[in-house]
Amino acid sequence: MANLSTAVFTDKTGRMSKTLAYYASFIGLGMVAASLGPTLPELADQTGTRLGEIGFLITVRSMGYLFGSLASGRLYDRFTGHYLLIGAMIILMVTFFLVPSIAFIWLLTGVFFIIGLGEACLDVGGNTLLLWTHGDKVGPYMNGLHFFFGLGAFLAPIVVAQSLELTDDIQWAYWIIGLSMLPLVFMFSRLSSPDIRAASEEKDTAKAQTNTVLFGLAILFVVLYVGVEIGFGNWIYTYATKLNLMDKTTAAYLNSAFWGAFTVGRLLSVPVSIRYAPRTILLGALLGAFSSLLLMLAVKDTLVLWIGALGLGLSISPIFATLISFIERRMVLTGQMTSLFFVGAGAGAMVIPWGIGALMDSQGAEIMLWIIAVNTLLLLGVYSAMRAFSPKV
Repeated sequence: MANLSTAVFTDKTGRMSKTLAYYASFIGLGMVAASLGPTLPELADQTGTRLGEIGFLITVRSMGYLFGSLASGRLYDRFTGHYLLIGAMIILMVTFFLVPSIAFIWLLTGVFFIIGLGEACLDVGGNTLLLWTHGDKVGPYMNGLHFFFGLGAFLAPIVVAQSLELTDDIQWAYWIIGLSMLPLVFMFSRLSSPDIRAASEEKDTAKAQTNTVLFGLAILFVVLYVGVEIGFGNWIYTYATKLNLMDKTTAAYLNSAFWGAFTVGRLLSVPVSIRYAPRTILLGALLGAFSSLLLMLAVKDTLVLWIGALGLGLSISPIFATLISFIERRMVLTGQMTSLFFVGAGAGAMVIPWGIGALMDSQGAEIMLWIIAVNTLLLLGVYSAMRAFSPKV
């Protein structure tokens, strides 16, 4: 009995050590993801390009993310997960040190494609390995994981704002974010990876069967959702400055406030996910997001922009993690299947923010909020379809 108790305690300790390591890695991932938006104008000046052209970096990074997601799912189903995470972190560390010194747009484009590959490998890995660590009980842990992503995303614009304020340059911002990967490399080198999981191992045969229609709708949902999150997160800084609602520093703090609300929302979603079903959380989040967008569309005012950005960040924060929990209750998610969520995320982050940037260049900054609002309406439609094709769990 003593040996059994010791084994249970050791197993729990091992799971929690891995969970905390995944959380730490997602702080770094959040900083990487949120760093591009507030630095786009400076990168345009650095490379001598127009805003519409520099916005292509978002698309290229998302292309790298898409290809990285496709490859990562297969890799995590075959190889030691923590070694793959370490490789992704080294890639991000090196590329972030290079970005501030590149004056050629074609070379910077290649670097951001590689950044996308590294982001995808880290993102797919963190989610997949956490799923394999906790199984059906992953819900609160998954929301916690994405809380720490939001924490990193909240910190990144602050780092950018301080770098601009102190040095009038973005170099130190990129270097600090890149350096944050170094302790994570040492952390994961000391932890064992979870065992690789396959759908064939699931004893519940009903859950082991994949609902193809539901899974396809979930991927579409991810495409649209990430378009909202990344589209707003990357372009709100430019929107606020182009409409002369804020100066550069204040707009950077607005960007940070959006990610801060996003972070707080994910923290709050941990106890909420214990009490309420994923389907209920998804509906409430979408309705809150649409209400915030309507407010910002109705009134062009600095205070309203602050309120709307905070409301949107708070509302959308639990969506991605809750969607994964929603699907995990209905089918087994292997590494390859989980990676398809991130392929959808890459597609959404590639197409929708690029479209926003192109239309802002030709039609004006106001178009950004309209595109985000239409996306949110489409999300409500896809959510309704998922409920229709889903068994009640």
